[in-house]
Amino acid sequence: MPLDVEFVRRQFPALSSGWALMDNAGGSVMPRQVSDLASDYMRRYQVQLGASYGLSVEAGELVADGRQAMADFVGADPDEIILGPSTTINLELLAGSLRGLFEPGDELVVTHLDHESNVGVWRRLAETLDVTVREWTLRPETASLELDDLEPLLNDRTRLVCFTHCSNIAGQILDVAAITERVHAAGAKVCVDGVAFAPHRRVDVRALGVDIYALSLYKTYGPHVGLLYVRRDLLQQAASRNHYFVDDSKLNLKLEPGNTNYELAASLPGILDYFEALESHHFDLEAVPAKGARSVRLNRAFELITEHEERLAKRLLDYLRSKAGVRIVGPEGHDRATRVPTVSFTVEGQKSSSIPPRLDPHRVAIRYGHFYAYRPIRDLGLMDNDGVVRVSLVHYNTEAEVDRLIELLDSVL
Repeated sequence: MPLDVEFVRRQFPALSSGWALMDNAGGSVMPRQVSDLASDYMRRYQVQLGASYGLSVEAGELVADGRQAMADFVGADPDEIILGPSTTINLELLAGSLRGLFEPGDELVVTHLDHESNVGVWRRLAETLDVTVREWTLRPETASLELDDLEPLLNDRTRLVCFTHCSNIAGQILDVAAITERVHAAGAKVCVDGVAFAPHRRVDVRALGVDIYALSLYKTYGPHVGLLYVRRDLLQQAASRNHYFVDDSKLNLKLEPGNTNYELAASLPGILDYFEALESHHFDLEAVPAKGARSVRLNRAFELITEHEERLAKRLLDYLRSKAGVRIVGPEGHDRATRVPTVSFTVEGQKSSSIPPRLDPHRVAIRYGHFYAYRPIRDLGLMDNDGVVRVSLVHYNTEAEVDRLIELLDSVL
């Protein structure tokens, strides 16, 4: 059964605005399952946690349920899940906590493809230590990274390799499991930015084998919260960034100074409630095995999402390839194995900044710029062009919306 997009859209109140929202890589809207839980918490449980009275105990259980839901979401244990304000802040805190794992002469690798949150933080850390930064550069012709180019950067002093699961500019999916296997063989650890990947595909950190994985839940149909997974053995070695008297036997507290946001954490089970509602609408629940049922249901929901998003990407990419003077940045094909429906392009003779404002009056929301992936835009020679035009679709977008976009683009390209 194909994805029932009308069912999907009924779950998202913000989609009733009349706007075709195609700036989703910057932030998705949330389903009612999430907003209802946040509102309910603020109405009933606006109390401090950790007290003996009943209301505090109940509120603490709701926040713990949110952490458990996110552990289930990415295939981890709850105390390996850090909930913070954003991926940028989460990685900043993590870098400080890992200072003690580096010795003079050690090396770390960063890329020229990532969002700056997984680049700048590690460069700043290296500046304060006697640590060498090596650069895994993108190939201009594909705007992507190749494992062969990483190979000469690895040696017995490499301690950490930081890279993206999917470029928020090019939309290309990297083989994280293969890269991680190679890095581990060299004796180093990996830190993966999964922000642009997680809205489109199921994340399973155990299957990927990663040490650190970051994603932004506000781009994954949730509230403005960043999720950071740190593998247990690494988190045990990390220094606490919390108050010295806080019991860090609860490992996640090492990287949650001042606590997480309670009402937003309490809303996080709503993300899984939405995916499970999506799955049950399309599949026979009796066919789900009791063991690992939540994982099976998430996988099936994302299979529906992937198939629908591939159709959306094909529609848009076929059009862009047909236009003279249009350069697609990243894979030109729509194959679900290699890309997500985040599509960036430039137009010969036009600044990228000139195109989205001409669609604004028609209530079609796209965007231009570097999208905090400053280095790849610079290295691709696109900074003077005001970056790229980016159309970032997700599964609640419709084929009719893509057709609406194409019609408008046809009048301006």
